[in-house]
Amino acid sequence: MSITCRVMTDDDRTRWDDFVLAHPAGHFFHRAAWQDVIKTAFGQRPYFMLAERAGAICGLLPLVHMKSRLFHRNTLVSTPFCVYGGPIGSDDAVIEALIEAATALMRQIGADSLELRTIHDPVQRPGWQPGPPIYDTFRRALPPDEEVCLKLIPRKQRAVVRKGIELGLTSRIDRDWRRFFGLYAESVHNLGTPVFPARYFRLLLDCFGTDAEVLTVYDGDTALCAVLSFAYKGEISPYYAGGGTAARGKGGHDFMYWQVMRRAIALGLGTFDFGRSKRDTGPHKFKTNWGFTPTPLGYQFLLQPGATLPDTNPLSPKYQRKIELWKRLPRPVANALGPFIVRGLG
Repeated sequence: MSITCRVMTDDDRTRWDDFVLAHPAGHFFHRAAWQDVIKTAFGQRPYFMLAERAGAICGLLPLVHMKSRLFHRNTLVSTPFCVYGGPIGSDDAVIEALIEAATALMRQIGADSLELRTIHDPVQRPGWQPGPPIYDTFRRALPPDEEVCLKLIPRKQRAVVRKGIELGLTSRIDRDWRRFFGLYAESVHNLGTPVFPARYFRLLLDCFGTDAEVLTVYDGDTALCAVLSFAYKGEISPYYAGGGTAARGKGGHDFMYWQVMRRAIALGLGTFDFGRSKRDTGPHKFKTNWGFTPTPLGYQFLLQPGATLPDTNPLSPKYQRKIELWKRLPRPVANALGPFIVRGLG
C-alpha cells in the first residue's frame, strides 16, 4: 500500500501518542505534547509529520523550525530541546518516506538544514553529514533492589551519597515549578548559560502530567537542589537539575540522583537515562564517575547547498568570552534576558 505523509492535526494527537507508546523505538521525546511546549515556551513553529497507510499511522517524525538571528540559525530539527528524536516507523520504507517529506518541507520553508537526533547509530544516507562529535548519552539498567543499586555506584561517589544520608538530607516529590526554577536559575547562571523561561518548566509539568515531576532535596527546611525528571515506558530521565552552592558541600547533587534511582525502583522502572553531556565537561565527568558508560549520539544533518553546520556549542572558542561576561550579570538581569537568547539554541 502507498504511504502518505502529512503534518499532524489536533485530531491525530491520541493516535500519535498511541503509536509512540506501542513502537519499540518510541520515546518520551516523540510525544505530541512537545509541539505545544516548544511553540508556547519558545515561539518556534512545529511540523509534526505522520505517515499513514490506508488511514492508519505507520510512522512519525516530530519536527520544529528553529530560527534565530542571534545564532544565524534556520534549521528544521527533530527534536529541539530534547536529547533524542528522529523518525520511527513500521518498516524502512516508512522511514524513508518520512525523511523525503521532511526534506521537501525543509526546502519549502527555506530552512538551511535538517537535523535528526537519533538515539541509535543512524543509517548513513548519501548527502547527509554526521554532526560534530560533541555529545555522549548515559544509560543503564536499574536493578530492582535498592542495596544492589547502591553498590553499583563506584566507591567514591557512593561515599558522597552516604555523606548526604548521614547529614540527614531528605527529599520530596512535588510539582512546584517556581521553587525548582529558582534553584535551576542559580545553577545555570553560575555556569554562564542563559536560563530557560520559567513558563517552560510549568508547561512541562502541565503537559506531561504525572510523567513529569520534581524531586527536591532539603537540609532541614532549606531546599538545596532539585531535579525535574521524565518517566515513560519503563525508564526515568532526570532531565533538568539545579542547586545552590550549599548543595555541593553537603553532597546534595549525589544524594539527589540516588533518590531519583530509589524513586525509579519504587515505580518499577528498569532503565536510568542520565541524558546527554558534552565531552570534556564537568557533567560528562560526573556521570562517568557514577559508573555510566558514555555512548556517542548519532545526530545527522542534511545541508542545503552553501549551508554549514549550525554552531551552538558553548564550548566553541567564539562563545567563551560571552560566557564569562554572562556570569558577571546580576541574576535578575540574566533571568530577564536569558529566555530571549535560549529560544534559538534548542
